[in-house]
Amino acid sequence: MEKMKHKIGPALIILAGCFWGSMGIFVRRLSAFCFDSVQIVSIRVTLAALFFCLLLVVVDRSGFRISPHDLPLFFGLGFGSILFFTVCYFSAIAIMPLSTAAILLYTSPIWIMLMSAVFFHEKLNGRKLLALALAFAGCVLVSGISGEKITLTGLLLGLGSGIGYGLYSILGTIALRRYSPYAVTAYTFLFAAIGSWLICRPADMISKFAGAPDRTGLLLFCCLTALVTAVIPFLAYTLGLRSVEASRAGVLATIEPMVATLIGILFFHEPLTLLSGLGIMLILAAVIVLNSPSGSN
Repeated sequence: MEKMKHKIGPALIILAGCFWGSMGIFVRRLSAFCFDSVQIVSIRVTLAALFFCLLLVVVDRSGFRISPHDLPLFFGLGFGSILFFTVCYFSAIAIMPLSTAAILLYTSPIWIMLMSAVFFHEKLNGRKLLALALAFAGCVLVSGISGEKITLTGLLLGLGSGIGYGLYSILGTIALRRYSPYAVTAYTFLFAAIGSWLICRPADMISKFAGAPDRTGLLLFCCLTALVTAVIPFLAYTLGLRSVEASRAGVLATIEPMVATLIGILFFHEPLTLLSGLGIMLILAAVIVLNSPSGSN
């Protein structure tokens, strides 16, 4: 049973990365309705919070009871990780090339490995470092390299997104020692949703909903966005963290840009370059290295 659990964990992390990789489809569609980046973040995390709370009612109603001492932990997960990294990432996209923003976001496995070594005393063995190098090189090649429009602000926002993204693995691992994955995700997104409404210009966002020609269709699409890009992947990732080291999970999740590239080819007819193809192979190689028998310890 324990062996099966350790096999399912990496599969859940990879599944989460695949779902995150589809985010471009939904973000582009919502942008067409004139929602700005922060409003899309708010729609996504608010509806995800509702879904997670409903799931918690069904699966683990006692999970709503948390210790007041753990509120700072969930504040960190909601504000410091989910909201912070998403706003940083979307803001970076607005002022620098998407490829550069994606590369900076995927510095997250580096931050996760460093924080895991400090907080959890995880060993930085040669296999992990090799997988990290392969994954990061793959992300650089998949995303492409551009030196245009890179400012200090953009650089800091991009690095901030990577740190915030990595922080979820660290704080999530701590929270899972005390609460179920359902409680962790519900409270994380509740805090993120509360924070998002402070910065999303709610009146403007609501007016855009009110003025939509097909409000029902838009609301259903927003619900689908939350399910596919937040609820399913974050629940899968959090469940995976129960049996996968945070540093290893961070590298496995780098399958996201590979999936995003493939979706771009299939749905938006974007070309597959030789470098992108090589990057995909490097990311897959990193996943194989981490999941080989001697690499899963």
